[in-house]
Amino acid sequence: MKFTIGRQQMTDLSRAQEHGFLIANGLGGYAAMTAAFSATRCDHGVLVAAEHAPNDRFALVHRLSERLQIGRMRLFLSTQEFESAPAEEGYRHLSAFVQDGLPRWTYEMHGVRVTREIAMAYGENAAAVRYTIENRSGTACSMDVTPLFQFVKKSEARTRRTAFTCEGGVLACEGRSVHIASNGCMETMRPRWESLVYPHDGCDGRPEKGLAFAALRVVSARIADGETAELTLVFSDRPVDQSCGEIIAANAARLQAIEAGCGLADPVARQLAVSADAFITRRDSTGGSTIVAGYPFFGDWGRDTMIALPGCVLAAGRTQEALSILRTFLAYEKDGLVPNLFPEGSQEPMYNTVDAALLLINIVYLYHKKTGDDDFIREAWPIMARIIDAYKAGTRHGIGMDRDGLIRAGQGLDQVTWMDVRIGDILPTPRHGKPVEINAYWYSALRVMERFAPLCGAEGAPYAALAERAKASFVRAFYMKKQGCLRDVVSGTAADEQIRCNQIWAVTMPFTMLDPEQERSVVASVHRHLYTPCGLRTLSPADPQFHAVYKGPQSERDLAYHQGTVWPFPLGAYYLAELKVGGYTREAAARVREMLAPMEALLAEGCVGQIPEIYDGLYPSRSRGCYAQAWSVGEMLRVYAALEAIDCGKMP
Repeated sequence: MKFTIGRQQMTDLSRAQEHGFLIANGLGGYAAMTAAFSATRCDHGVLVAAEHAPNDRFALVHRLSERLQIGRMRLFLSTQEFESAPAEEGYRHLSAFVQDGLPRWTYEMHGVRVTREIAMAYGENAAAVRYTIENRSGTACSMDVTPLFQFVKKSEARTRRTAFTCEGGVLACEGRSVHIASNGCMETMRPRWESLVYPHDGCDGRPEKGLAFAALRVVSARIADGETAELTLVFSDRPVDQSCGEIIAANAARLQAIEAGCGLADPVARQLAVSADAFITRRDSTGGSTIVAGYPFFGDWGRDTMIALPGCVLAAGRTQEALSILRTFLAYEKDGLVPNLFPEGSQEPMYNTVDAALLLINIVYLYHKKTGDDDFIREAWPIMARIIDAYKAGTRHGIGMDRDGLIRAGQGLDQVTWMDVRIGDILPTPRHGKPVEINAYWYSALRVMERFAPLCGAEGAPYAALAERAKASFVRAFYMKKQGCLRDVVSGTAADEQIRCNQIWAVTMPFTMLDPEQERSVVASVHRHLYTPCGLRTLSPADPQFHAVYKGPQSERDLAYHQGTVWPFPLGAYYLAELKVGGYTREAAARVREMLAPMEALLAEGCVGQIPEIYDGLYPSRSRGCYAQAWSVGEMLRVYAALEAIDCGKMP
């Protein structure tokens, strides 16, 4: 899709910095700034490199200070706020920010047009920036670019000055280096330090300011009136072996191939397939593929990977990457659990999640449905059987099957579902007991095992019998006929009957327990209490614990995180549920398409082309949290894939 932001949307500095872009390199590294080409967060950067894919990231090139000289006039293209110096306000000359795969900026200044393009080399920590300068000013012009460096771990602001060296186009600092290649003239300069202001961090209790330093500038050749010239720069963590043009062309071609190869026709669906690519990365420690949960804050987590995989990978037609991810998690199964976190280095994985292993079994089913790969089912069967046995017998974190055939989870201060915030000894969303979505995953996993047992030379009857027991217990324990919805958890506390979005997965798993009337009732209740076009609320606004706004220091944000805050990713399940209770008819599809009308505007807000982590609970409009979230993109991509299946007369 093509997104355009013009001067009319950049009337002042604040508005100019509302939108942003993200380019990823398949390692967890990225380039991300605002549409005004400013750094409003400490982890914005032209080159944020992944030293060990995907989580060990360092912000190297923070921003570029760009000036155009026309005769005696000097004008900034770049935009930036500083602690004690006037802002650079290049956005005032910006005609349009356009994103059509890769971002592109066009500036018009006194007869000179400058176009900026930026890209990353896939599989490498290298960023390329190209300026095309068309001079019709009546006099000569030139341009200079000064890179500003950080050399800090991602999400940290530089707080002190440090020593560095700059020689032969290589800037070295604290054991790391950036190699710079350009067709312009590189000039060393007296070291310059800046104190930048980060308005998008300060409002949420993160660093309000940080330092960056410069040691060289790149100057274009003199451009006579009537001439057009290019100024190119490449930044890399190793000697540069590709030209700027090669990196830009390869990056653009790759994104076009992903869009063309996803097998989807809707322009929004094709955009989501491109958006999903940013999250699919390599993991060095396992040698396989993984999914980064969100930019800029998160790494790859087991739960997030399992939720994002069906959309970001399977719905986008990337079955080989799906196979790689599934094999990685199967290989690391332990005590019936799969990792929620793969730490870097020699540390052991963390297994603090009840949902990832059950979701894994269900995704194996979705993978087989997509590919018909019987051999992989036989390969995965022993691990899947161990998972079921461990859940039956009991395993870590209080996870185990109760006498009624349902799964309980959580003990002490453990938080093992996705509503996992903990503030010291406070659990804002306590869900110890039998969570509704976990038991929906459990039942469906049992039916998957029943389905695959004959293929693997095993008996399916025990899985079927346990599934029937779980089904009867689930309906009895969770369905509240008077309210027409499901309990969120069975724990014997007041939290049990809070109206939350987790019940929607009881309608949309591959195998479900409710009868059609109960499913329609649940969907209607979720719509009435929790639905917004940006996502589902995590708690009904009528609940005394509802938080309308997500902002402030982390302790305040954590109290709101699952207490009403709107999350886009459950919205995917909601739309799939609407299709299901509507009988997967074309009429049901038309209704969902009508509800999806705001999606194009949602993609144009915040990080252009992406879907964020969260929104405010009462009036969701401005993205919060991670500006690009894998499961938000993936779950919506599943919806578009289901709609196209219905259009073709197929069952999703």
